[in-house]
Amino acid sequence: MTRSQRLDPWIEGYLAYLLDVRRQTPRTVSDVRCTLKRASQGLARSRPGIPLWELDLADYLHWLEQERRAGRTARSRKKYVSHLRGLLDYSWRAGRSDRNVLDGLTLRDEEPGGPPRVLTVDEAARLVEACPEDTFSARRDRTVVLLLYGCGLRTAELCALRVQDIDTERRELFVRKAKGDLQRIVPIPDGVMTALLAYLLERGGKRGALFRTEARGRALSSGRVSRIVREAAQRAGLQGAVTPKTLRHSFATHLMDRGVDVAVIASLMGHRTPNETGVYLHVLPGRPRQAVDAIDPVAPQGDPT
Repeated sequence: MTRSQRLDPWIEGYLAYLLDVRRQTPRTVSDVRCTLKRASQGLARSRPGIPLWELDLADYLHWLEQERRAGRTARSRKKYVSHLRGLLDYSWRAGRSDRNVLDGLTLRDEEPGGPPRVLTVDEAARLVEACPEDTFSARRDRTVVLLLYGCGLRTAELCALRVQDIDTERRELFVRKAKGDLQRIVPIPDGVMTALLAYLLERGGKRGALFRTEARGRALSSGRVSRIVREAAQRAGLQGAVTPKTLRHSFATHLMDRGVDVAVIASLMGHRTPNETGVYLHVLPGRPRQAVDAIDPVAPQGDPT
C-alpha cells in the first residue's frame, strides 16, 4: 500500500485492530477501509481538518443525505453507518472523543424492497439459445452465461475463476474468491459441464484465468460479463434489465421451485445463513401457503386406508 493510499494513522490503527484483535476477514476490513476513506473524503469538503471522531451528528446526517442524492442505496448507507459507528465506538473507548454520535442512529428505507427479478425456466432457455457459437469468443461468452445460471455464481466469483479451480473428474468448481471469504465447492450440471469441457479444450493451457479477453489474455472484468449477459438478453428478446445477478437469482429460485432444501441452496450460493436465501420464497406465489396447507391438521386428508 502506498503512502497516498493510507488513511489517518488512528484509522489505520483501528483497521489493524479489526484484523488482528477482532479477527475480521481481510475482505471485511477492506470494505471498512473503503467506507472510511469515502467518508473522510466526503466530510473533508464541508469540515476540512476535523477528524471523523470529532464530528457532530449533524455533519454525518448532512453527508449521508449527499450520498442519498448521489444515488447510494439505503442498504449502502446503512453499511456506512455501521462501519463508522464501529470507528467512533473504538475512538470513544480509547478516550479520543466524548461520545459516539452515531450510537443508536438507524436509517429508514425509503420504500420496502421488492422481490428480486428472476427469469422463468423458458426465458433462461431462450437466453442460452440466443448465445451464438460461431466463434471462440462467442462460445466463451455462452459458457459464461451457462456458469452464471447453472452454478449461481456472483459476477466477481466468475471473473476470479481459474482453470485449476475446475475439477473435471468430480465435475465441480471451487469458488476461491467469494463474498465474505466463504469459499465453497459447487457441482456443475451435466449440460454446463459438457460446454465447459469443450471450452477448456479449445482454450488450452492448464493455468490462468478461466475466462480471458481476446487481446491481452486478461481475466474478464465485471463490466464485460454484464455486457455479455445484457447483449444475450437483447438477442433473446427478454424484456427489462437482465444482469448476472438476475441469473443468480433465477438459479436459486428454480432450485427452490423444484423443492430443494433452503439450507442446500444457501450452501450452493455461499450465503452465511439460510435466512438470506429466504428472500426467494417471495417470487414463488403460493409456495408458503402450499407448505402450510400440506400439514393442516384439520384439512380433509381423504379416506383412511
